[in-house]
Amino acid sequence: MPEHLSLVGADADEAVEQLYAAHWRQLVRLSVLLVHDQGAAEDVVQDAFVAMHGKWTRLRDPDKALAYLRQAVVNRSRSALRHRAVVERHVRTTPPGEGVVDGPSLGGARRDAVRDALCQLSERQREVLVLRYYLDWSEAQIAEAIGVSRGAVKSHASRGSAALRELLGDWWEDPS
Repeated sequence: MPEHLSLVGADADEAVEQLYAAHWRQLVRLSVLLVHDQGAAEDVVQDAFVAMHGKWTRLRDPDKALAYLRQAVVNRSRSALRHRAVVERHVRTTPPGEGVVDGPSLGGARRDAVRDALCQLSERQREVLVLRYYLDWSEAQIAEAIGVSRGAVKSHASRGSAALRELLGDWWEDPS
């Protein structure tokens, strides 16, 4: 299905069904890159779909439902990370990195090295780089999704790329 389904006039059930079929996997991959856990990512995406279904009648522009879902997944992934940090402060039960799944386009040792390096970045740097290079979002889209200025997006992208270059050496090729 095309990225922009025409959902004008669709009821909540029909719209969610179409969006789910077309974009669930992509949204889970996005969340996995942010939360580093397949199960948590699936929960985040499921919750985003449930929330959108419940608010479908209040959605001003149904054709922007995918953008709403992406933003909801980013925001809910951030919340999941904050919750995890609070839990880990009180009870250390899961070693870091456990449950991380493969990214969509990297293979083998390089994929693992990039994933491990991304884990060492600040939350904002990681979010900006994932949204920029995984979803190919513009600075304006990223700024809107994570609630910062375009200048902050540029700064986080620059610092994050520099950190990845340092951590990965020749393996990191900044696509910009």
